[in-house]
Formats: sequence, C-alpha cells, structure tokens
Amino acid sequence: MARERTLVRRRAGVLTAATAVLALAATTASAGPLRPAGGSEKDGPPASLALSVVPGLPALPALAGTLPRGHDVSSHQRRVDWAAARAKGARFVYVKATESTNYRNPYFSGQYAGAREAGLIRGAYHFARPDRSSGAEQAAYFVRHGGDWRADGWTLPPALDIEYNPYDAKHKCYGLGKARMVRWIRSFSDEIEKETGRHPVIYTTTQWWKLCTGNSRAFSSSHALWIARHGTSRPGALPGGWRYWTFWQHAVKGRLPGDQNLFNGSLSRLRIFARGH
Repeated sequence: MARERTLVRRRAGVLTAATAVLALAATTASAGPLRPAGGSEKDGPPASLALSVVPGLPALPALAGTLPRGHDVSSHQRRVDWAAARAKGARFVYVKATESTNYRNPYFSGQYAGAREAGLIRGAYHFARPDRSSGAEQAAYFVRHGGDWRADGWTLPPALDIEYNPYDAKHKCYGLGKARMVRWIRSFSDEIEKETGRHPVIYTTTQWWKLCTGNSRAFSSSHALWIARHGTSRPGALPGGWRYWTFWQHAVKGRLPGDQNLFNGSLSRLRIFARGH
C-alpha cells in the first residue's frame, strides 16, 4: 500500500525483492484455477476467466482485459482526479482511512466522497500496527473514522492491510509470535464484524502470512483475500488455505492513481460482493 510521508512516518515497500522477481513459469504453475469472489470450490472457474496463454507471453493483459480494474490510494495521492480515473477504467477503489489508533488520512473524506461521485465502488482500509495496541482497539478506531460499511452496493467491506513492518526491518512481524499474531487479527476481525456486520477483507502477501502467522488457515473460509504480488502474470500460490483471491494488487503504479488492482469476477459480481449477498 502507498503510505504517507509525515515527520514520523516514511513510505516503505510492501513486498520483498524476491517477490517481484519470481519467474513467470513458477507463478503460472502455482497459481491454480481462478475462482469468482464468493464462489465455491465446486463451481470451477467461470468461462469469462479462462485464459488462453500463449507460451512466452504474460497472462496479465488477458486478466486485465477481462476483470474489473481498481486501485488503492492514501494521502500520498492527495487530491485524485476521480473522473479521469474512471475514464481510464477504474471501477473500484480502496482508500486508506487510518493507521494504529493515532493516525487518520487527512484526505480521506474528499477521496472517499469523490470516488463515489465519480461512480466508483469504494471501500476503506486500515494499516495494522499490531505492536501499538490490540486488534479490537484499532478496529474500533477504524470504524469511527471511515471504516464503516453499508449494504448500498457502492461500499466495499472494510479491509485490513497487514504486512511487513515498514518502520522496523528487524521486527517484520511487529514483535509478535505466530499465535499472538493470529489472535490479533482475530480480535480485529471480531470487532469489525460486531460493528459493521461484515468480516474484513484481508490484504497481505503470501510470504508475510507464512512468516508471521505460520500460514494460519483460520480466516480462509470466512474472509475475502486481497493478495499483493507484483511483477508477475498471476498471483501465484495463495496463503493460509485460501483457494481463490478476491482482489489482486499486481503493481504499484500504472494507468490509475496509486497501486493497481483487479477484482476476481464480473462487475455485477463486484456489486453483489459490495452488498454482502
């Protein structure tokens, strides 16, 4: 995710260098079948997601041409030209609302309202700081400052951005052991569900999830996955028992402001996902 520059914060990359340079053959082989968001294992991949991959050519253009495009922004993007983003293909966006319990994106209200006015389905995300306070405390703060949800077809469920610690490279997991990290995420999720009626979408990388949760399978049956993997043709092997991804952040820059994303389904399916049905 793009994060803010302040006197006490600095922008940091979310993926290790190794993630960005994995071989195309390995990612294609390990990706497995695409599944529609909210689908089931028995459904199989819909015909609209079937890929005709020409040997030696990346599959990303085929995916990008079939699936709804989106992006995610923070205060780093400041005042976004939402009409232009929509004209360039944006159909959804996630906007950073909060971090820990002491930071609010100063541009959030304008970004969030502007996206809706331009006809984008939008949602809010929270950047996790498990070293600062409990998951429940951060979830409550998030909901109070933009992370709420309504079943209007235009509001995506709240999202939890949990990844490598950008402030301390020696403590990639924020000083928490695997079991404690799983409990922290569960605490956050339970509070979000209590306050909004939805489980949060979980944004992470496969490598971080394995390192910091022990590849926990505790959330895969009830939480949508927003997988981050850049510079590859497909998302690759998924973490923690997830059999399909709902969102894929595939690049940190592109035609849209901020990071580039795809939704794993049709636009009508995206609206169904937003409504919670």
